[in-house]
Amino acid sequence: MKLKTVYVCTECGAQSSKWLGKCPHCGKWNTLTEEVIDTQPEVSKAPKRASMTGSVGENKATRFGDMSLPAYIRTDTGLSELDRVLGGGLVTGSVVLLSGEPGIGKSTLLMQISDVLGQNRKVLYVSGEESGGQLKLRAKRLGVTGEHLYILTETNLESILTEADDVKPDIMILDSIQTIYSDKVNSAPGSVTQVRECALTFINKAKSEGISMLLVGHVNKEGGIAGPKVLEHMVDAVLYFEGERQQAYRIIRAVKNRYGSTNEIGVFEMTDRGLDEVTNPSEMLLSGRPKNVSGNCALCTIEGTRPLIAEIQALVTPTVFPAPRRTGNGVEYNRMCLILAVLEKRLGLKFFQNDVYMNVIGGLSIGEPAADLAIATALVSSLTDRVVPDDLIVIGELGLAGECRAVTNPELRVREAARLGFKRAIVPYRNVEKRSIEVEGIRIIPVKSVYEVIKELKGE
Repeated sequence: MKLKTVYVCTECGAQSSKWLGKCPHCGKWNTLTEEVIDTQPEVSKAPKRASMTGSVGENKATRFGDMSLPAYIRTDTGLSELDRVLGGGLVTGSVVLLSGEPGIGKSTLLMQISDVLGQNRKVLYVSGEESGGQLKLRAKRLGVTGEHLYILTETNLESILTEADDVKPDIMILDSIQTIYSDKVNSAPGSVTQVRECALTFINKAKSEGISMLLVGHVNKEGGIAGPKVLEHMVDAVLYFEGERQQAYRIIRAVKNRYGSTNEIGVFEMTDRGLDEVTNPSEMLLSGRPKNVSGNCALCTIEGTRPLIAEIQALVTPTVFPAPRRTGNGVEYNRMCLILAVLEKRLGLKFFQNDVYMNVIGGLSIGEPAADLAIATALVSSLTDRVVPDDLIVIGELGLAGECRAVTNPELRVREAARLGFKRAIVPYRNVEKRSIEVEGIRIIPVKSVYEVIKELKGE
């Protein structure tokens, strides 16, 4: 056996004999990783490719009109927030990739849903990172007593498949895919080749036998999923578990979902009993909101079908440097600079003499244009040191001419604001002109430009 060092691209899987800054095949930068391979593999060690429906060569082309619609069965995971992100539950035969920072709570989440799924269906929990004693200790803390839950601590692919054939599970959980290796691949566990081949084997097994699989993926230092990029293309859904370990709240969102929307989010709170669902995240995001403080404004954003009331804060301070600093946490940087330019040009405000810091409370990231007016209001409030009323919520998109443009689902946003006790809502005039918005307990203030918003703040 002869070993050879090659460099494999994590994006396209192409190999190079030397390291290059740019992959010559896909054109991506800094994607080549070092691997040691066998230049003379034995024929018997070649990985066998399994078809999703049977042996290779048995698949036949089917006329589209003769195809039947499969009845995909969804299974509740026991956590409605996770079901919301998945599109209504775990689909039979689907493969879901869950990724997140170390210690964020991925294993805790999977252990909790294993308890619910294990009540009526067979669940095989494969751990390559923890021993059986560690898993039992966590299960005891979380109160897990799944009757049909099986635990396997193994990292060898062939051993896992053999045990799965004996157990015949309905659901398999693999924690994590980077720790599993195959004897038929001559590279280290976690390498591009190992991750790709192991994931492909599990996907084929899931599709051919109707097993729902949950794969845990590590993240690299850039924040992406470790391993080849093709891993995200092969699976049916990719979920990201986000949040700060120092904070109690966690957010799970889908960046890919073949069986549902990618706009939904699920909110959890980490406690000593595990992850608790936050069914009303708006109250969580507004908890601890300061009173009578400038630079603070409430807004309503929509994640999928859920309206969320969030709090945005701005801090504008004089700078001592020639180039003022601009920092946005939870707000798109380019969008913030665009709004600053509009306020300087249309209102004559001197932001170029000040540093600007913005933050969205709760770790939420806001990307929709409906938050523009709230961002502008918070900036003007901090610059002029004028307090935004606590019972006022601002909704609207801001154009380059300073005009307020219409947003989607205005009535849904206003109803959520009224439910949380807001008394006034600034809404673009076009939304009110098209359809009258009447919500009990809240006064609608239609505006045509950002200048009218500032006049409302001054009480004119």
